[in-house]
Amino acid sequence: MAGKEFKKSMIEQAGENLFCFALDREDVKTLVAHLPEEVSCKPATVEYELQLLKIISIGWSISFILEKNPFKDELAEVFWKAIHGFAENLSEMTELMTGHGIDYFQAARDRLDLYVAALADNPGTAEPAAVIGPEFASQCGNREDIYTVMTGSRMFIITVTSVKEYLESGCIDAAAR
Repeated sequence: MAGKEFKKSMIEQAGENLFCFALDREDVKTLVAHLPEEVSCKPATVEYELQLLKIISIGWSISFILEKNPFKDELAEVFWKAIHGFAENLSEMTELMTGHGIDYFQAARDRLDLYVAALADNPGTAEPAAVIGPEFASQCGNREDIYTVMTGSRMFIITVTSVKEYLESGCIDAAAR
């Protein structure tokens, strides 16, 4: 029983760490701060979309990087449950403050579906960021804005790389012991 509790606690800890990383805004703020004046998309829209992209990139990374790992589904469930709870609270607060209901979790699911469909439509693309960047820019209002394309691509690459490094650091392998 102690081994099972250890396994569960390691997966829950990894899920919590990834959740905290998803909500950390430093990289989002840095990318927005470095947008040039020539950008045609509104910085507030870029910031909102970057946060969504970061969240879904983490969820996507769990499934992709841990494709053959027996703990992939458990970790994904812990992560997405945490995101769902946060989004639910955020949606409720927004409705109380503005009087308008916004389902932030549904917004994240819609974006995930959009990006996954875009990747499926471009199966020969060697680098997923080359597909994600233009889709990101499209969500921000201008698919042709190279600065926004690059910003979305950067967020995707940074996030996937960070998740890969974290997951390969042994946090999940320890759960298998």
